[in-house]
Amino acid sequence: MKNLKQLFTVLLLLCATVATAQGFEVDGIKYRITDETAKSVEVASNTNYSGDVIIPSTVNYNDVTYSVTSIGSSAFRSRTGLTSITIPNSVRSIGSRAFYGCTGLTSITIPNSVTSIGDWAFYECTGLTSITIPNSVTSI
Repeated sequence: MKNLKQLFTVLLLLCATVATAQGFEVDGIKYRITDETAKSVEVASNTNYSGDVIIPSTVNYNDVTYSVTSIGSSAFRSRTGLTSITIPNSVRSIGSRAFYGCTGLTSITIPNSVTSIGDWAFYECTGLTSITIPNSVTSI
């Protein structure tokens, strides 16, 4: 009986891990669930995105509303056709290499909700002529 309980516990943990790694796409932007309980997601790797990106503060998937709380690592890496990005106030962090190599990106305004920006987030963004980083950022 004890082994059966241990096996059941392991299976539950594995299911929880798979659920939090689930990804989906809404309006051409890919997301990854980061916390099923808190209903939060991050913008995931978007390999074929270009133009103007407007990240919403919430997204609906399978009749569940998720809050967009972060832009994940390498989310828009090397998207040379990306020209502008609008980040909602729900976003608290920008992952490392999030916009690495986005040579077409010309300006970005980071909302006051962001507290951390990862390493190399804007590295090789050669077209970037202005960036506004708020006082709320405590880690960069």
